[in-house]
Amino acid sequence: MKLNIALLAGDGIGPEVIDQAVKVSDAIAKKYNHQISWKPALTGAAAIDAVGEPYPDDTHEVCANADAVLFGAIGHPRFDNDPSAKVRPEQGLLKMRQKLGLFANVRPTFTFPSLIDKSPLKRDRIEGTDLIILRELTGGVYFGKRGREDNGNTAYDTMTYTRAEIQRLAKKGFEMAMARSKKLCCVDKANVLESSRLWRETVQAMEKDYPEVEVSYEFVDAVAMRLVQWPKAYDVIITENLFGDILTDEASVISGSMGLMPSASVGEKTKLYEPIHGSYPQAAGKDIANPLATVLSAAMLFEDFGLQQEADDIRRVVNKSLAEGVVTEDLSEGGKSYKTSEVGNWLAENL
Repeated sequence: MKLNIALLAGDGIGPEVIDQAVKVSDAIAKKYNHQISWKPALTGAAAIDAVGEPYPDDTHEVCANADAVLFGAIGHPRFDNDPSAKVRPEQGLLKMRQKLGLFANVRPTFTFPSLIDKSPLKRDRIEGTDLIILRELTGGVYFGKRGREDNGNTAYDTMTYTRAEIQRLAKKGFEMAMARSKKLCCVDKANVLESSRLWRETVQAMEKDYPEVEVSYEFVDAVAMRLVQWPKAYDVIITENLFGDILTDEASVISGSMGLMPSASVGEKTKLYEPIHGSYPQAAGKDIANPLATVLSAAMLFEDFGLQQEADDIRRVVNKSLAEGVVTEDLSEGGKSYKTSEVGNWLAENL
């Protein structure tokens, strides 16, 4: 198979973890006789520094013409510490999602056998966890009307959803549930928010089209508690943008590290694959960042192109590295640790 992949390293540790995913992907391509053409492009703070905007038209063209996008991370502390900054790296991520039509973020949460006891949660609570959170990505408060009033002393952000936006996200949720355990949980705040009431009534109206799926409805605050108490009670969760952003980061503690969880953002055409962690600027350039989430995101990419054996091989070699202690310092617990690049080399060699 020939694959044309847009490569957006981004900021902070993004370039370092992306390099390891490329190594692993190239090793898989060589093993199975595939051809990957990588098309690098700028985004985030790196793009602001180069051309003055975080998601340039040239980058969009590369992404729109690619079979898929492999993305690192966005963010830089000089923007985080300047509330008055008019242009921010994160604006590039929102613009990219909107222009590429990436309306659904797929975030799996699962455990690794060799790391069960490294999670801050008890083994009996998390062992066997295998759930997916499907987060709406191009609507809600991140894209609603916002502004300042009263000489800047009052600020507002508006959470807005259309029925069509909810339907397309829920449709993917129902389809995922049908392919898994036929359980779907819609997470909202329908006791308070009008937008959540629209979510709930829209999903309820769709239940008749998927009679085999058992659908539950839970408030986001309750799920925030139950997700770390009884994660095995969930299979597929659907929710809006802000709630999904928070819950997916919370769910990352189940595996033991944000550096382990992959994700995909999907639309009608383009698909983007990225680790769930941020740019971790404190570690940038030190060759210490955990690349496994990015490598596992590449596995999701191969799987979505129907290359299941290739994806399984990547996951097996990642589990092997964890079991044998070939890990970066965040997982070494004071023992021997490996550099980011050394982990990438080991994974590629062991494929």
